[in-house]
Amino acid sequence: MVFRKSVKVRETGAESDKQNAFGIRHMQALLMFFGMVFGYFLRVNISAAIVPMTSSRTDGDAYYDWDTSTKSLILSSFFWGYVVAQVPSGMLAKRFGGKLVLGYATVLASVITILHPLGASGGSWQIICALRVLIGLTQGVLYPSIHTLLAKWAPRTERSFLATSVYSGAQVGSAIILATSGFIFDSSMGWPGIFYISGAIALAWSILFLVFGADAPHNSKMISKQEREYIEKLTGSGLESASMTVPWKSFFTSAPFYGLIAAQTGFTWGFYTLLTEIPTYMNSVLKLNVASNALLSALPYFVMWLLCLIVSPISDMLINKQILSTTTARKLFNTIGQWIPMACLVGMSYMTSDERVEAIILLTIGVGFNSAAFCGYLVNHMDLSPNFAGTMMSISNGVANFMSLFAPLIVGAIVADEEDPGEWRIVFFITAGIYLVGNFLFIVFGQATVQPWNDLVNSSTRTQTIGTTGQSTAGAIILAE
Repeated sequence: MVFRKSVKVRETGAESDKQNAFGIRHMQALLMFFGMVFGYFLRVNISAAIVPMTSSRTDGDAYYDWDTSTKSLILSSFFWGYVVAQVPSGMLAKRFGGKLVLGYATVLASVITILHPLGASGGSWQIICALRVLIGLTQGVLYPSIHTLLAKWAPRTERSFLATSVYSGAQVGSAIILATSGFIFDSSMGWPGIFYISGAIALAWSILFLVFGADAPHNSKMISKQEREYIEKLTGSGLESASMTVPWKSFFTSAPFYGLIAAQTGFTWGFYTLLTEIPTYMNSVLKLNVASNALLSALPYFVMWLLCLIVSPISDMLINKQILSTTTARKLFNTIGQWIPMACLVGMSYMTSDERVEAIILLTIGVGFNSAAFCGYLVNHMDLSPNFAGTMMSISNGVANFMSLFAPLIVGAIVADEEDPGEWRIVFFITAGIYLVGNFLFIVFGQATVQPWNDLVNSSTRTQTIGTTGQSTAGAIILAE
C-alpha cells in the first residue's frame, strides 16, 4: 500500500511540479505573516509606551514615577514567560495543531494587552509585570506554532521564500510600532492607545485565522487536489506526525541540531543587542537621539524586511537549479546574515560623534543583512525534521532566548559610563565574537538533510509497514522525491 502511494505521487509529480501561481499555501503564508506582524505588536508595544508612561506631560495622560530598575524589570518580564513557554508550546502545537494553539493564544494575549492601561492605573508596576509575564507565556507559542504550520505548508522548493516571508513579519511589526507610536501618543488616546489599538488588531486577526487557517493541506476545504499533492510530496511531513513519539534522545545526540542551536543563539544574542543597546550607544557616545525620530529608529527593520523578500528567492533559486546544495546554501546565507552584522558592530565600535551618518549606515546594513540568516538557521528545523520542526524550534528558541537574557546583564556589568566608547567597544566585540562562534559551529556541524529519526514510528506500525511492503515510510518518501 505504501509503495502504491509513492508511485501515485510519482505519476502526478510532473503535473504538480508546475505549481507556480498564487495558491492556498500562499494564502496560509499571508495569514501567518500577519500573525507575526501583530504578534510583535503585542511584544514591542511596551517598549514604545514605557517612555511616555514615565515622562511628565501636561496633556492629562497618566504618569508613573518608575525608576530605571523598575522599567528594566517591566521590559524584561515578557521573557520570563516567553522562555518558559517554549517547549510546552511546541508539544501543544504538535498535539493539537498550530492553528488552534496560535489562534487561541493570540485571543488571550490580545485581551491581556487591552487590559494594560487598567492594570497600570494607580502606578502598580507589579501588575504590569504580571501582565507582561502572561503576554510572554501566550506569545511563547508563536515560533513553535508557525514552524509546525510551515512544515506542513512550505514545499522544499519554496521553503526559503515562504518561511522567510512569514518570519519577516517580525521586522514589519517592530517597524510599524516604532514608526507610528509617536502619532498614537500625540492623539487623543495618549499612550493607552498603543495597547488598545495593538490588542484590537491582534484580536481581529486571531478570529480570521481561526476561521480561514488550516493545520495542513488535507485540512483545507479550499485547496485543489493538484496543489495538495504538490505540497504533500515536497514537504516530507507525514499525516501521522501528530501521533508520533518525540525522539528526545535523537534530538540531544544530533550534531546538526547542536549546530542549529548555536546559530540561533548567535543570531538572537546579536539581534537583541542591536535592538536594545544600539540606541543608548548612539545617544550617549554619538550624541544622536535616535528615540526622538521614530522613522529613523524603524529604518533598519524596514530594510531588513525588504532584504528578506530579495534574499529568500535567490536562496530557493540556487537550490532548485542545483547551483548549491541545500546544506551549502543554508551555511552560506547564515554566514552572510551573521558575519556581515559582526563586521558592522566592530566598525560601529570605533565611530565618534562626528561620524553619525556612517554609524546609521552601518547599523542599517547590520540589521538589514540579518535577514539572510532566515534562509540559514531559521528554516533548518524543517530541513532536518519536517515532522518535528515545531518541537525543535521550541527547544532552540528557548535556549537562544534564555542565553540572550544575559546580554543586557553583561552590558550593565561592563558599561559603567555610557559615554565611554572604550567600554562599549568591549560589548560590541563580545557580541561579534558570539556571532563568529555561533555561525562557525553551524558551518562545521550544520546539515540540511532529513535526519533518520524524522520518520521514526511506533515499533508495531513500523514492523507492519516493513512486513507488508518491504520498505519503510521513509523509503516511500525517498522514492517519491
